[in-house]
Amino acid sequence: MPTVHLLGTGSVLSDPHRTTTMLALDNGRGVLLVDCGGDVVPRLAAVGLDPAALAGLIVTHEHADHVAGFPLAMERLWLLGRRAPLPVHGIAPALEQVRRVHDAFDVSGWDGYPGWSGHPFPHEAGATVLEAHGWRVTAAPGRHAVPVVGLRFEDLATGRVAVYSGDTGPAPEIAALAEGCDLLLHEATGEGPIHSSAEQAAAVARDARAGRLVLVHLPPAAQLERDLPAARAIRPDLEIGEELGRYEL
Repeated sequence: MPTVHLLGTGSVLSDPHRTTTMLALDNGRGVLLVDCGGDVVPRLAAVGLDPAALAGLIVTHEHADHVAGFPLAMERLWLLGRRAPLPVHGIAPALEQVRRVHDAFDVSGWDGYPGWSGHPFPHEAGATVLEAHGWRVTAAPGRHAVPVVGLRFEDLATGRVAVYSGDTGPAPEIAALAEGCDLLLHEATGEGPIHSSAEQAAAVARDARAGRLVLVHLPPAAQLERDLPAARAIRPDLEIGEELGRYEL
């Protein structure tokens, strides 16, 4: 059964027990990592996944809480014995940020260091991110302070679908991406031009006919609690993302 692991569920400012929002998707044929703002390698180990065996990383955008942990992740993968380059997928600005943060550290003397390979995709609705390891992944632009994408993951063996909104204000492209999905992971940082509230996330899930709604990229608990009544009026079954939570498709 394909599974989504929430390696982190927080926004930049969140509760002390939450790290930055990061996902791992496992279908038994390939584990895909989405974003690495925090210390992702121990998080992968905590959910029982082998960090050194990652099939690839997808970076949704260039902000620090989604990419700043990349150099540390690469160092840890090297120490764990990985020798094959890590495929990293993203739109051009995201990949350029990956390059900058990685190259801030000199790894030239690290024998056997795997490095990484960049795989760009267009910043447009329906863009193909990858089709490999039993996954078909497509993207669509969100609405944020910098170019950003949401992601749709289809497990080719079962046809089950998970969608991650990325950081975004309400965007018709993201609602279309989520159409009929089995699991929608939608940010709920708070209402504004570049983020969504829990109520707005619930409206996307309703309009997209998403089977299950889990809120991620969460603000501090006091703010979230203020936002939840209006959201639950739309989707009473919404769930709050659990740190290290496991969600089967």
